[in-house]
Amino acid sequence: MRTILAIETSSELASVALSHQGRVIARDTAGVQTHSQSVLPMVQAILSEAGLPLSRCDAIAFGAGPGSFTGVRTACGVAQGLAFGADLPVVPVITLQAMAQACRDACGASDVLAVLDARMEEVYWAQYHFDNGWVTVVEPGLSPASAVVATGNVVACGNGLTAYAAVFSALPFAADACMNIMPHATQVVALAQHELAAGRAVHARDAQPVYLRNKVALTTAERSARTAA
Repeated sequence: MRTILAIETSSELASVALSHQGRVIARDTAGVQTHSQSVLPMVQAILSEAGLPLSRCDAIAFGAGPGSFTGVRTACGVAQGLAFGADLPVVPVITLQAMAQACRDACGASDVLAVLDARMEEVYWAQYHFDNGWVTVVEPGLSPASAVVATGNVVACGNGLTAYAAVFSALPFAADACMNIMPHATQVVALAQHELAAGRAVHARDAQPVYLRNKVALTTAERSARTAA
């Protein structure tokens, strides 16, 4: 197993994790307003606990999104800065796939529908199947909750299920859902091991967040129209 530092800030939960010599050390903190201030102290804390300088890592991983516009930019920017300084490669990991891994860790699921609250009455979502690694069944997308469709029998997970409970409670996968799953660096670092081994690391300058929404806010008129609808 390679030594990888991971950063995940795509939701209201910010987290970092370090995989080193078969052990994972993780920290997290809640509050989207504090992500930019909390990430580096958490990184310093876990490196100190491991007794490891950043330069001895093999790569820096980050939750690339989709997720909060500011959040995914924060994770990408911090990962790039650390990687440039230590001359390390960067491993982008799709946030929804990290949620699928968390669902598998918690519930043993092999077929997962990951649903993350995107605000503005929409969700980010994707479907995955596990077979000696994750296979994407439905690519990450952005849509109203009512447009989410699962293929086959799945275990659904994510805060989008509770944010739009009135929509999802009527759907067949709601009964077995793992609703408390959120993106976390623990799963980002686990998936990054496979990505790094497969040669999918990039130079820091080439790391990019995954954006599915071009517009990050509605006008007052648009909000009123949506509320009326």
